[in-house]
Amino acid sequence: MLQITPKFHGKLEKEGVEYVKLQDLLAEFDNPSVCDIKMGTRTYLEEELIKAREKLTMRKDMYEKMVKVDKNEPTEEEHNFKAVTKPRYMQWRERLSSTATLGFRIDGIKQADRDPDKNFKTVRTNQEVAYVLRKHIDYRDETRLKLLERLKEIRSTLEKSKFFASHEVIGSSLLLVHDQPTDGVARANVWMIDFGKTTPLNGEKALDHRTPWVEGNQEDGYLFGLDNLVELFENLSTIPAPEGLEDDQPAVG
Repeated sequence: MLQITPKFHGKLEKEGVEYVKLQDLLAEFDNPSVCDIKMGTRTYLEEELIKAREKLTMRKDMYEKMVKVDKNEPTEEEHNFKAVTKPRYMQWRERLSSTATLGFRIDGIKQADRDPDKNFKTVRTNQEVAYVLRKHIDYRDETRLKLLERLKEIRSTLEKSKFFASHEVIGSSLLLVHDQPTDGVARANVWMIDFGKTTPLNGEKALDHRTPWVEGNQEDGYLFGLDNLVELFENLSTIPAPEGLEDDQPAVG
């Protein structure tokens, strides 16, 4: 997996805090645009869900986050308490986006000439995701093909990886980077990042990362999501825009 993750350059201690030194993934780009795609059909560990149930408390902060997105989502009882439990919020959050249905979600985008945008909480359908990604790559087919090739390379590498098969990979992202440099040659690349919730399995159990998750099997849906992402990039030009929206330019491909 070394070729699909940032290179490790050792550790650094500063003011008593230890830091990890990693490759600067943007160094090869002139004016990069970046998209963070959170992979998998869930973004919480099974043990997090269990612990939240054991200490079941009503959370006003999570209720406020929920009603900010959809004021009709809380039940009558939750509205009365003005609070929801953490397990309820966690599972609702996955259903809200494309995480539960497609196995990935757009977590944030930074276009080269604009401020960062994280307003993708309700981007859920294939059409909505495709619409956002077409705009992100500026409708460039050369960029689409380079990203697609890299996504396929990552999938092939993961399917052969013993490390990947023996770990629950939660909350990890694919970082898509592209630009249109001054020499006119489009550059694009993808890396796996964020492994803070990557957890080894007990015993000799192995995950296929495609089997639907049921509590206890530890499946994370990573490859299910990557399959869908690859298919989306293959068909980016044929997926229609969501109802009521139009592409700024002709679709790529």
